Amino acid sequence: MPKVSVIVPVYNVQDYIRKCMESLVNQTLDDIELIIVNDGSTDGSIEIAKEYQEKNKKIKIVNKKNGGLSDARNYGVRYANGEYIAFLDSDDYVEYDTYERMYEKAIEEQADCVECNFIWEYENKSKIDIGYMYSNKSEMIIYSRVVAWNKLIKNSLLKNIDEIFPIGLRYEDIEFFYKLIPKIEKVAFIKEPKIHYVQRKTSIANTQSIKNRDIFIVLSNVLNYYKSNGLYDKYKSELEYTFSRLLLCSSFFRIVKIKDENIRKKLINENWMILNEKFPNWKKNRIIKNRKSIKNLYLSSINRYTYKIYYWIFKYIK
Repeated sequence: MPKVSVIVPVYNVQDYIRKCMESLVNQTLDDIELIIVNDGSTDGSIEIAKEYQEKNKKIKIVNKKNGGLSDARNYGVRYANGEYIAFLDSDDYVEYDTYERMYEKAIEEQADCVECNFIWEYENKSKIDIGYMYSNKSEMIIYSRVVAWNKLIKNSLLKNIDEIFPIGLRYEDIEFFYKLIPKIEKVAFIKEPKIHYVQRKTSIANTQSIKNRDIFIVLSNVLNYYKSNGLYDKYKSELEYTFSRLLLCSSFFRIVKIKDENIRKKLINENWMILNEKFPNWKKNRIIKNRKSIKNLYLSSINRYTYKIYYWIFKYIK
């Protein structure tokens, strides 16, 4: 059994995949397998991956019809034999000792999940992202960075799950990680930034459209999961805070950048309506009221009137 399986979905990233592959084949962790999932690429991406496979027996390439990022990740998990699993997007890259350091930390602390900091890589600058080191499930819901690619996760937590990532939806990492939280008993952290998160203007994450509406579906799925598993009452305040923060911060900021005015206005109204339907008393949330931060100050300032004002302000901020 390999110590770590790294799952890399690939779809038309020929300009980026070589840097990703270089970072993977040079990992200092020897007992590792690299699972490249060809998600129906039509450019030269897989030919580049095959170049590396010819020189490295740790690389396994599996092929499937195009189904999107979630579908490719789910498909890759079927082939993962490692004690721990990592997900890496094929336009990102990692430090050479990333998975050795994360695996050593997992064994040292007997952790179900290890998280590391990362670097935002823009065209002309970079920025280190330092996360909050949470210590329990409550803090995990409130503070976790809900991305899959900066974590090492025990394989046994992912097995026997029919659909690990929701297929066909944006914000798949949000649903994935919030549903994973109840299964995690121990988390460990690597303080050093080990992953380079490359920002492409044409990437899905940076393209705003009607697909921004998927956040409503994803959050509803998370809420239903906690209710159906008898966890809602225990974590109601944390979920209420998370809904408020996601809908009034990241979701709101993305929606106001949609170019189509009809879609933009429709989703802005739906964004507000859904929050107040799911959590009509969110303004009284104890985390917003008791934990001092700029973000919470912003949240506490929002009502149905200031929501419209913020819409016009953020609409014109580049």
